[in-house]
Amino acid sequence: MNAPFQARAGLRDPFTAFVCDDATADMLRPVAVEHGWSPEKVNKGGLRNAVQSLSVSASPTILFVDLSESADPLNDINSLAEVCEPGTVVIASGQVNDVRLYRDLVASGIHDYLLKPFTVDQLRDTFAHAQSILSGPRGEAQADKPHVLTAVIGVRGGVGASTIATSLAWLMGEKSHRSTALLDLDVHFGTGALALDLEPGRGLTDAIENPSRIDGLFIERAMIRANERLSVLSAEAPLHQPLVTDGTAFFQLQEEMKNAFESTVLDLPRQMLIQYPHMVHDAHVAVVVSELTLAATRDTIRVLAWIKSNAPQTKVVVVANRVPSGGALEISKKDFEQSIERDVDIVFPEDRKVAAQAAKLGKPMAEIATGKMAAPFTQLSNMVLSHASEEGLAAEGKATGGNKSLVDNLKSMLAKPKDKAA
Repeated sequence: MNAPFQARAGLRDPFTAFVCDDATADMLRPVAVEHGWSPEKVNKGGLRNAVQSLSVSASPTILFVDLSESADPLNDINSLAEVCEPGTVVIASGQVNDVRLYRDLVASGIHDYLLKPFTVDQLRDTFAHAQSILSGPRGEAQADKPHVLTAVIGVRGGVGASTIATSLAWLMGEKSHRSTALLDLDVHFGTGALALDLEPGRGLTDAIENPSRIDGLFIERAMIRANERLSVLSAEAPLHQPLVTDGTAFFQLQEEMKNAFESTVLDLPRQMLIQYPHMVHDAHVAVVVSELTLAATRDTIRVLAWIKSNAPQTKVVVVANRVPSGGALEISKKDFEQSIERDVDIVFPEDRKVAAQAAKLGKPMAEIATGKMAAPFTQLSNMVLSHASEEGLAAEGKATGGNKSLVDNLKSMLAKPKDKAA
C-alpha cells in the first residue's frame, strides 16, 4: 500500500479517513486542513465502512483507517486489499499494543500503525513520511515500465497525425497496461478530446496562461480521464485568443506528466517544432506521419532533417498514412522512400468506413479497427516501446530503485514496504 505514486493515484482524492470515534476525527480534521485536504473526508465507521465505501469508489492517495473495532485486524486488512487500488498509502490506527501485530501489518503493506492514544505530532510525522514516499522516485515496482515519451508529428495538416496519436495513447493504456497521458498541443483546433467524446476543459489554456500553477495537483485537476488508464489534456481555445508563451508551460507539463504517468503521447503540431524545439529533445520516439503526396514528401524530408539536427538522440518512426488501395497514388511508396532516403516503417491503409465509425462512436480508430486495419496500430505501439527500450530506459528504471510489490499475497492490490524482501 505504500507503493510509489502512480498516475491513477494522482487523479483521485488525495486523502480519506475512516475512524471509529469522535476524538480521532477531531484530531484528524485540523491536520487534514494543514495539508490542504478537505476535513469532510474524515468519515465515521472504521475499517468496515472503508471497505464498503472503497468497493464503489476510487481509493485515495493517502488512506487513514481505524482498526479499533476489528476483531482480527490482520485478516481484515486483506478485505481492504480487495478494494484498495495500487499506490495508496495506508495508515492504520488501533488499540492493540502488540509488536507482532505491528510487524505483520507492515509486512502486509500498511505504511504505519499508530497506537491509540497518539498525539497530533505523531500524526503529522506519519503524514509527512507518507507524502515523502509519494513524491519520491519511481519505485522498483514500476522499473519494468519506465516513462516513455512519444511525439507524434504530422508533416502537413490533415495527414491524420492526431488520429494516430489518439490511437497510440489508447493502445499504450489498454494493451500495454500503462498509465498514459495524451497531451494535445493544438490549442485552438485540437481534436484529442473530441475524438474520445470528451469535453476538453480549460486545463491546457490555464497552464499556458499561468505556468507557475503547474504541479502535481494541477495535473490531477486538469486532466480529463477517458478511461482507467488514459487521461487527456486538450483545448479548444477561442480563435481571438492567441497563443502567447515562451514554451515554459509545455516543458513543465512534460515534466509533471513524466512523474505522474508511465507513458506520454504528444500530439505535436509541426509549427511548434520551429517555435519550441525543446519539445522533442526529451522524446524517446518521434512518430513522423505523412501521406504519399509530393507536398508531404517535401515536408517529410524537412522534418526528418530538423529532428536529425535538433534531437539526434530521438528514435524516428516514419508512418505513411491513408494509403489508398489499387495503386491510386500521387507518388509511389518506392519513390517516397528514395526521396526521404529511408524506409517507411509502417503503412496505414485508407479505410473511410472505420474512420467514420470511430468518429460517430467517439472512440479511437485502434479500438474500432479489426484484422488488417488493426495490425498497423499494434505494430506502431510495439515499435515505439521497442525503440524506447533501446534508449536505455531499463537502466533508467533500475537507477531509480524502490519498493517491491506484494502482488501475490495481497492479490495484486497492495505493495510491500521498502525494508521487506519479496
